[in-house]
Amino acid sequence: MKLLLDTHAVIWFTEDAPQLSTSAAAAIEDPGNDILLSAVVAWEIAIKRGLGKLLVANNYVDVMLAAGSRELPVVIAHAQQVESLPPHHSDPFDRLLVAQAMAESAAIVTNDQRIGRYDVSVLW
Repeated sequence: MKLLLDTHAVIWFTEDAPQLSTSAAAAIEDPGNDILLSAVVAWEIAIKRGLGKLLVANNYVDVMLAAGSRELPVVIAHAQQVESLPPHHSDPFDRLLVAQAMAESAAIVTNDQRIGRYDVSVLW
């Protein structure tokens, strides 16, 4: 299964936080799954860390890559997909993650219920 991780899923996985559901953790750790680490996640973390709104270990990308995830860049098709999304969510990071999931035929690992309103599979 192809899985795209929402920002909080990445943070909670790398911190081994109890907020990450057992199902989500198992899916991320399953070597049979294709785990995508979006540049959108790194962008959101960088902005929030720069504003002092978020504390995340500097090595979160290394941890995710060591766990078997692979980088997913933002490409023009992803950005263009955002235009056709209904306004279920106002967060630009989440909207771009939804667009990437649609374009990449991936399920999103998230506990954000608003994302489930889009035509995209959600795993939590």
